[in-house]
Amino acid sequence: MTHDEHLTPDAAATEAAAGLPTEEQVREALKIVKDPEIPVNVVDLGLIYGVDVKDGGEVDITMTLTAVGCPVQDMIRADAELAVMRLDGVNSVNVEFVWSPPWGPDKMTEDGKRQMRMFGFSV
Repeated sequence: MTHDEHLTPDAAATEAAAGLPTEEQVREALKIVKDPEIPVNVVDLGLIYGVDVKDGGEVDITMTLTAVGCPVQDMIRADAELAVMRLDGVNSVNVEFVWSPPWGPDKMTEDGKRQMRMFGFSV
């Protein structure tokens, strides 16, 4: 499921009945993951491009980073995997980094922009 697709109420109920987390639950779990150089979580930064919860509890996450060659890429991947593995029904997590489309401040949520301004960043 891409970030442009949304579960219908029936699809969300089916996932819940199967003991699988919803896309929204995965995104909420990812809010504990932060880029150590930016005091905002990866969801509000707009780094999560897609979440796909598959039968069997496999979760695929497509995300980007604020810069290609980010030195903390492995740490962010590990943090994302651990955060999602804590959800009931998840058996494996695969994080794939993509660079297209490139990240920009326009991808941030309003909450993310507010947080950035609180820390003195201009967005």
